[in-house]
Amino acid sequence: MHLKVSIMSTETKEWKEAQKERFDHRNPERSEYKSPEGLSEEVIREISDEKDEPDWMLERRLKSFEHFKRMPMPDWGPSLHELDIGSIVPYLKADETTGEEDWDEVPEDIKDTFDKLGIPEAEQEALGGVGAQYESEVVYQNMKEQWEEKGVVFTDIDTAIEEHEDLVKEYFMTKGVPPSDNKFAALHGAIHSGGSFVYIPEGVTVEMPIQAYFRMNSEGMGQFEHTLIIAEDGADVHYIEGCSAPMYSRHNVHAGCVEVFVGEDASVQYSTVQNWSKNTFNLNTKRARVKSGGTMDWISGSMGSKVTMLSPSTHLEGEGASDRHITIGFAGEGQNIDTGAKVSHLAPNTSSTIESKSISMDGGRTNYRGLVRVSPGAKGVKSSVDCDALMLDEDSISDTMPYEEIKESDVDMAHEATVGSIGDEDIFYLQSRGIEEDEAMQMVVSGFIEPLTEELPLEYAVELNRLVELEMEGSLG
Repeated sequence: MHLKVSIMSTETKEWKEAQKERFDHRNPERSEYKSPEGLSEEVIREISDEKDEPDWMLERRLKSFEHFKRMPMPDWGPSLHELDIGSIVPYLKADETTGEEDWDEVPEDIKDTFDKLGIPEAEQEALGGVGAQYESEVVYQNMKEQWEEKGVVFTDIDTAIEEHEDLVKEYFMTKGVPPSDNKFAALHGAIHSGGSFVYIPEGVTVEMPIQAYFRMNSEGMGQFEHTLIIAEDGADVHYIEGCSAPMYSRHNVHAGCVEVFVGEDASVQYSTVQNWSKNTFNLNTKRARVKSGGTMDWISGSMGSKVTMLSPSTHLEGEGASDRHITIGFAGEGQNIDTGAKVSHLAPNTSSTIESKSISMDGGRTNYRGLVRVSPGAKGVKSSVDCDALMLDEDSISDTMPYEEIKESDVDMAHEATVGSIGDEDIFYLQSRGIEEDEAMQMVVSGFIEPLTEELPLEYAVELNRLVELEMEGSLG
């Protein structure tokens, strides 16, 4: 019996080391073009010139920069006193090869990084298309022909500007997230690079998920990808986003932006599995606008990062529109994960469901920050908020900050919150069945996050459970 346990322990250790290497793998920095550190009009013009952008995009960048200079740093939420935008490299193009459709054409060291992360293996098995961004530019982009033949577009933003300029110009940071929304949206608007453009024609259902993966490799840089998804009336798509970065001593910044437009009776699911290193400030802005009968789902797993501030928001603009948020935040030592959801009910008979789960250990801090707003005249609204926090020790902190702004009387609103720890009796029961204590705790945590994992394709549910297991052991940077 002891021999068997010893063998299993060795195998488990080797497996965990292999998993750690997948995410902590790093390449020596190389760049075809690297912008100066910090943010200035000169840097913004250099980035725009390097990307050979049209004049209207440069004008939007400069207007965003003006907003950024005027707006103060947030004085709420996690402390950002260690964040120094002036020391961040906002743009780094690793290689002249960008947007390749043939995986074999991607440079070997970059390809090796994504191979370790399971790309394009996952594409071959379970996906309709994959985009891979390395540093500031997309290096690989491919959509399966069966969807292209139906008019589906999945490409990087730069290519979309060239080939679908009217659509990008109409939607890009105009109808969803304006630069004036917050300081980091303004920062993003000034120096954005890379990201995805997804267009689903009317009535088309993309039956396989499509994925974009964003990788920061270099120390002290920022990644500012933009994702723009347009689902026309009756369309249906599931978009998956993966993110990771190795650990360095200097801080990195991730300030992406996601804009989703859901047509009448259309459906979009946006799933995120993030594993930023613990020197990264993750400061995203995400927003969806949903027309009558449309459905928007946000499925989010936030691991890693030093600080995360992320509350995806949805505007339910048409009667019968619906929104669902399922979020998981995990905070270990030195981490502050501030996540949540925002929903604005702007039309009658709209509905929303928010299910937030958080796990904290080793003095980590998690927080749910939410807003449900019901506008005058939005009768028949139904909304529920459920916040569950699991604390694995007495040193960790978990907060819940829900806010409801109800300006209509005909509303069904519910809110529930629980905070708990893993009970000794649960661990004892599992140990009595021959399961070791660490594995027993991991099993309980896996059950706790099941509402999120069951919404993901099998490969990604397994991936999320692996990440949580590694985080619980402190094995990830």
